Amino acid sequence: MSMLGRKKPDEGKLDTLIGQGTEIEGVLRSTGSIRIEGTFSGKLETQGDITIGEQALAKSDMQARHVWIAGQVIGNVQTSGTLSILQGGSLRGDVSCHALVIEEGAFFEGKSHMLQEAAATKEQKAKTQ
Repeated sequence: MSMLGRKKPDEGKLDTLIGQGTEIEGVLRSTGSIRIEGTFSGKLETQGDITIGEQALAKSDMQARHVWIAGQVIGNVQTSGTLSILQGGSLRGDVSCHALVIEEGAFFEGKSHMLQEAAATKEQKAKTQ
C-alpha cells in the first residue's frame, strides 16, 4: 500500500529530502522534517519527523518527534511521539517511543521501550542539548 493516501502531522512541511538513487553517509541534524527515499548510513537527529520511503534503506540510529517506516531501517529509533512501521516496512533495532504502531505485513526485530508522555518530552530535550 502506498504512503500517498496517509495523512501525517505537519504534512507538506518537508525540510530535507534524500532522493531515490542518492547515497549519503554521515551525521544529519535538522530542526525540520526529513524524508529519505534513497540510502542513508549514519546518524539522523531532528526535532521534526522522519519518513523512510518504500524503496529507502537507512542504516542509522535516529532520533525524532515521529517516525514512519515504509522501507528498511537497520538501527535504533528514539521518538518523543509515535513510531509507525507501515505495511512492507522493516525495522531491525531497538525502539524507545511514546507509541508504537506496527501494521500487518510490517517487520520488527528488536526491543521496545515505551515512554510516558512527560518522560518522552524530557528525554528528547535532554538528548538534543
